[in-house]
Amino acid sequence: MFEIAWAPDQPTADATNTARFMRDHGIASYADLVKRSSVDPEWFWDAVVDFLGLPFDTPYRAVRDTSRGHPWATWFLGGGFNLSVACVDRWAEETPDHPAIRAMKEDGQSRTLTYAEMAERVELLAGSLSELGVGRGDAVAVYLPMSPEAVISLLAVSRIGAIFIPVFSGYGADAVAARLIDPKPKALICADGFTRRGRQIRMKEVADEAITKADGLENVIVVRYSDRDDTPMTSERDVWLHDILKGATPKGAVSTYTEDPVLIAYTSGTTGKPKGAVHVQAGLTVKLAQEGAFQLDVKPDDTLMWVTDMGWIMGPWMVIAGLANGATIATFDGVPNYPNPDRLWEVVDKLGVTTLGLSPTLVRALQPHGSAEARKHDLSALRLFGSTGEPWNPEPWRWLFEEVGESKRPIINISGGTEVGACILSANLLQGIKPTSLGAPALGIDADVYDEEGNPIRDGNVGELVIRGSWPGMTRGFWGEPDRYISTYWSRFEDTWVHGDWASVDEDGFWYLHGRSDDTLNIAGKRIGPAEIESVAVSLEEVTMAAAIGLPDEVKGEAIALYLVPAPGVEPDASLTGRVSDACDDALGKAFRPRSIDWVGDLPRTRSQKIMRRVVKSLAMGEDPGDLTSLENPESLEGITEL
Repeated sequence: MFEIAWAPDQPTADATNTARFMRDHGIASYADLVKRSSVDPEWFWDAVVDFLGLPFDTPYRAVRDTSRGHPWATWFLGGGFNLSVACVDRWAEETPDHPAIRAMKEDGQSRTLTYAEMAERVELLAGSLSELGVGRGDAVAVYLPMSPEAVISLLAVSRIGAIFIPVFSGYGADAVAARLIDPKPKALICADGFTRRGRQIRMKEVADEAITKADGLENVIVVRYSDRDDTPMTSERDVWLHDILKGATPKGAVSTYTEDPVLIAYTSGTTGKPKGAVHVQAGLTVKLAQEGAFQLDVKPDDTLMWVTDMGWIMGPWMVIAGLANGATIATFDGVPNYPNPDRLWEVVDKLGVTTLGLSPTLVRALQPHGSAEARKHDLSALRLFGSTGEPWNPEPWRWLFEEVGESKRPIINISGGTEVGACILSANLLQGIKPTSLGAPALGIDADVYDEEGNPIRDGNVGELVIRGSWPGMTRGFWGEPDRYISTYWSRFEDTWVHGDWASVDEDGFWYLHGRSDDTLNIAGKRIGPAEIESVAVSLEEVTMAAAIGLPDEVKGEAIALYLVPAPGVEPDASLTGRVSDACDDALGKAFRPRSIDWVGDLPRTRSQKIMRRVVKSLAMGEDPGDLTSLENPESLEGITEL
């Protein structure tokens, strides 16, 4: 595979949170830590709580209980824990003047809140929700752009023991309604609107339509986020946030237990309605706090920003991973390449971002504009990148690392999922960084690669990514659908989570992903992951995005169809199409030459920039594409259906 492209010098290595933890416990190497944390998770997670100083107001009597089996494991038994206290209260006392959040809107307006200011706003919103009758165990849906108000809402909801239901800010009414029907929220917090690509998004009207489709809702709190003066308000239901905060009584954190639900994160399925992954107060916080500290090496003087939305798991991930470690987080509600291709780098500069999380698809969209766009801005504070969402192609990875990162900023590639609550695999500074690799199993996760019979495999062979046993951040099931949860993840091998990704481990012990196992193509009996084909296509500078799917073929069983997005200014012709085919021949062999190559203006993507191959395949075959609620760019579908 690849050689190590970046490794820390000794002072850098010694200063990491991971190295400090290893010294505390007499562990000699990172490989030893990975092994010990996976075979003895109860020791590891107890040690993490102590190392990070995570506040349990009632000590737990046991770390884990698996009496109902690993799918239903519970953690930190009998303990009292509140996410809001861990993320805000202790820092408001210890470092009240330290910035908690820096934010920028698409129009360039920016603001900063200290931990003391954040705590005050969280307490007031918690008090306002309580006065509206929201209490422990009630759900609160939050439909806001990525902003301080979204962060404060998460903290205030968790503070009173309620359940946070994040809703992607770009959803239409049907998708919003789908997330209101089952949990039946006691309140909805939404914005009047916001600006995206210079166009006003009228969120309140969408919320009103969704509420009607979901058979009503008792309380709607509206944030005056945009400059509009024509927001429709329903009397006796709708209230302005700024009005109710004026008379609110600050609310301290209520007593919540470790296993109290705190978040229902919806994730789309291939068909049917979205799945509501249930996460709990302590398990989610401990797992994410650990990932921020050990994977991204987040410290109090860092500013962490992930290009995401609160409606995706990386939104809550960023909030908890940053604030639970006393750092500053940064939010941006705009588009990374609007109005100019250097916009993301401008935001990083102005907000003082030290740790920037993005997706490979976003990098591929920025790459054609060149690294000179990044060099227009002062990125001296930026010390590392985070990455998740999909497997990398080598060329965009090298562009980000070598040209933007100047070969001195490592890329911490991580992968997990909404239901996992966090990460299964993660690079770590102490291990060193190989291009496109995910390093090793995330600490405290007993991951493996299995063949079809459930036997572990190595030596670069590709198999199913699995997790043996349980971990604190895992979902406690799908909301109202326990059987669906078991059948989706736990039904193939005993006490083993089958994630649905292809993975491999090279001879040096570095892990790689190869796409979704249910996306695998079978060409005349030869199996190949779509990411391998797509990597070849995007290695040409004229191609910025690719999706490879398998279509029925009478001879081969399946044949490869490639859908490509050209780079800006490129007019694809027969010559370019032929060069793509030839590149596939050269790299993969003639057996994997695409049967068809089509050029489109865009490909269907989630807000986290993951290409939705199943949607491409369904449209290509004239079938129902199933659940489209996580789609960010529905206009992309027309380009495929018109072919």
